[in-house]
Amino acid sequence: MASLVVEKNEKNEKLVNVLSIAIPLAVAVLIGVRTKIDLGAWTKILPHVIGVLNTTTSITLIIGYIFIKNNNIKWHQKMMSLSFIQGSLFLVLYILYHISNPSTPFKGEGAIRAVYYFFLLSHIGLSISVVWFVLRSMYYALSNQIDLHKKIVKFTFPMWLYVSVTGVIVYLMISPYYK
Repeated sequence: MASLVVEKNEKNEKLVNVLSIAIPLAVAVLIGVRTKIDLGAWTKILPHVIGVLNTTTSITLIIGYIFIKNNNIKWHQKMMSLSFIQGSLFLVLYILYHISNPSTPFKGEGAIRAVYYFFLLSHIGLSISVVWFVLRSMYYALSNQIDLHKKIVKFTFPMWLYVSVTGVIVYLMISPYYK
């Protein structure tokens, strides 16, 4: 596997910042579109695929963490790259599902409803801010700014893992209500 090296410069730094704002904004706009686009019945399986992606992302994040704690940089890089690819694929599939299907309401009642909304709202809130942290972490790693990478991943890793794991929890809680 060839290493991707990104040049360290102000232009790339600005690109990370622009993408960190543009990605969550684009997701919000696309999801907010009231008129759904008919992409076909195949989109009904996307929540399940997304649930699997969140699960595998959680797993590869943990494995990547274990590799770096054991000084296995090569496999750490592979796991983090795989996590990034899975996260990117998640984002594309999430948008495709939400532009083509109405939102599924949670029908649980009582205390479970509060638990669901706690996980959902914390998941959504952190998923917006984690974009900047993930992009910045990847940029620092790919531009060989390892000291900066180490500093930021102290925040990125737990936030990204929380977003992935709560994505699985939210999926498991709402999956009985998918049509």
